[in-house]
Amino acid sequence: MVSVNLEAKKTVDYMIENADDIGIAVSKLENGSTILDCGVNVSGSFKAGELYTKICLGGLAEVGISIPGDLSENFAIPSVKVKTNFPAISTLGAQKAGWSVSVGDFFALGSGPARALSLKPAETYEEIDYKDDADIAILTLEADKLPGEDVADNIASACGVKSEDVYLLVAPTSSLVGSIQIAGRVVENGTYKMLEFLKFDVKKVKHAAGIAPIAPVDPDGLKAMGKTNDAVLFGGRTYYYVESEEGDDIKALAEQLPSSSSEGYGKPFFDVFKEAEFDFYKIDKGMFAPAEVVINDMRTGETFKAGGVNVELLKKSFGI
Repeated sequence: MVSVNLEAKKTVDYMIENADDIGIAVSKLENGSTILDCGVNVSGSFKAGELYTKICLGGLAEVGISIPGDLSENFAIPSVKVKTNFPAISTLGAQKAGWSVSVGDFFALGSGPARALSLKPAETYEEIDYKDDADIAILTLEADKLPGEDVADNIASACGVKSEDVYLLVAPTSSLVGSIQIAGRVVENGTYKMLEFLKFDVKKVKHAAGIAPIAPVDPDGLKAMGKTNDAVLFGGRTYYYVESEEGDDIKALAEQLPSSSSEGYGKPFFDVFKEAEFDFYKIDKGMFAPAEVVINDMRTGETFKAGGVNVELLKKSFGI
């Protein structure tokens, strides 16, 4: 079976070899772990964000940036495009932010291929029937500071690899690479909701593509989180190709999938988060989904569309 860590390593090697050109910094910890700073102490770049996103997806997707990406006749903004023939493995087996890395005073949301070694969370890998067995571990960290040896050792231990075989890529939400990689979760937001909320077997999703606008960079971490989430909730467009079985209601799946189907829809995420007293657990998680969904049932030939881009809410969130 394909290895998300070995596939992603090809892109990691490219980033290391071209670090200066793409605006990142590469360093080694004393334990041999490699750190790729993609936005903490460096500016990053569009190319770095594109490559970072591909690594999040375990190297099993094509990632590009469209400039501009038209959302309406009067509104265009740079956008991230994602295409994959391994939707379940690339988005849920790698890209999903399923690892809360907490060591000492360091905390980060962990995404990427190393999760398929540590099996965080284990139930996700049971549901998609996947596990990696590579001898290297690559993890992307959404954090505003770089990790130390204790963090890298902890990740190595959880993945069953040597510390010198750990590669950690770091970008804050409030950075260009952060904005790009979160927009690049447009397909994953849909597969996550399919699996976790709608209890649909995502292994039936054979191909997927999506596009979402890149949120403006905001130095305020909480506001950046709001804008980057809204990029997908109000501007993300996705396309899923499903090999259904008799009894599957693909029309209902499409109707329930967009962010607009949730009770919490209708306000920028920062406003919703503030009303919830910044308690993530008080928020309707069903709103974390693409704005627009198109599903092609390859068994019946039917195609269903639901939701739509909400330019006004997107402009309000972005301050345009």
